Amino acid sequence: MPLPRAPQHGGPRIIDTALRNLLAYGVLVAALLAMTGWNPQRSGPGPVPAVYDARLSEIVGTWRCVDGTVVVFHAGGTASVTLLDGQERDYAAGWRLSGPATWTLTDDQPAGRNLGQHLRLDLPAATGTATRSNTVTRTPGRYSWTFELRRDERRTLELYFFLGPSQGNGAYVLEKDA
Repeated sequence: MPLPRAPQHGGPRIIDTALRNLLAYGVLVAALLAMTGWNPQRSGPGPVPAVYDARLSEIVGTWRCVDGTVVVFHAGGTASVTLLDGQERDYAAGWRLSGPATWTLTDDQPAGRNLGQHLRLDLPAATGTATRSNTVTRTPGRYSWTFELRRDERRTLELYFFLGPSQGNGAYVLEKDA
């Protein structure tokens, strides 16, 4: 005679119900994400159109940013830097550099985060340093920046670099004096 079985309370039926509920909630979440426009392939701002047509004459002149930053690009490939912050992770360090520099406008080559031309600015020896408020860090004696190029809605050239990860997806934008 077979042994009596213990009554099954739930067992496979509970698992089946739980899986069905998980599937329903998953479909609901996916539908809500689709309705809000969330796209897993695009987690930040859209790509900036690459600049391939920048001319040296568009670079030459005085460019400004916040808190007294001024960079003057001269036609011969020299520049004067005043209170320019570090780029990417160096921005968070809070130091600002000043001094004579050199610059070059690159051809289309991978030099920064985006495709297209880039502007390379090299400061071989800082002649002045400062820090942003609430920061105390050691400043580098020399530094190089790689500026990305973009055009605004008026097709005017802008120079920029990205701020560090702690600053989000922000950009440090230099605009040319008119």
